[in-house]
Amino acid sequence: MQLELRVDRSSPVPLYFQLSQQLEAAIEHGSLTPGSLLGNEIELAARLGLSRPTVRQAIQSLVDKGLLVRRRGVGTQVVHSQVKRPLELSSLYDDLEAAGQRPATTVLVNTVVPATAEVAAALGVAEGDEVRRVERLRLAHGEPMAYLCNHLPSNLLDLDTAQLEATGLYRLMRAAGITLHSARQSIGARAATAAEAERLAEEEGAPLLTMQRTTFDDTGRAVEFGDHIYRPTRYSFEFQLLVRS
Repeated sequence: MQLELRVDRSSPVPLYFQLSQQLEAAIEHGSLTPGSLLGNEIELAARLGLSRPTVRQAIQSLVDKGLLVRRRGVGTQVVHSQVKRPLELSSLYDDLEAAGQRPATTVLVNTVVPATAEVAAALGVAEGDEVRRVERLRLAHGEPMAYLCNHLPSNLLDLDTAQLEATGLYRLMRAAGITLHSARQSIGARAATAAEAERLAEEEGAPLLTMQRTTFDDTGRAVEFGDHIYRPTRYSFEFQLLVRS
């Protein structure tokens, strides 16, 4: 299917940006699906009456965003759309699945450890008490998306590694009869350490999104403390802001 692309030469918006916005929208809306080829830069430039450097600049801006990748001998290929996570009590697995991103999980750690001061404060247990520690690498379309570290009360539920690789943590908690009710969450950013960069296929020092969340059940009990990092080219958080009257 050939995309309907147009540029407005009378607009003050740069031509390359007009083109990149239309291509990004096509990726977001599924008109350009992951794995599809964008086509030849020369043909695209001729079709739109643009210079080749203008088309190249538009494409490069989407490569920089992680939406396109240039593969030698293949051409320019769509990677995937960025997952935009609404600010609500949902799991990354559910968000990826809802976005059509084919989530996969590699469990790196699933063990019982003594609670650190930070974990103990979040879960309402004594420092040194046993807690369940789960570390996972979440992938979408075979690419690393996020590194997830979660701590749970040790007696909350049995967490089988195979189950953790097959589905999301919140689904397993709900299946065990735990009613998730609310969460306290903070979002930030920092530079990737060498270990984090290796896990997430980024450069050391690359910017990463961070999220810490303490989740509570319907009795007010803390059931999970999550400390997650995300690739910002693959993932973002969406907020809805209301004016307080």
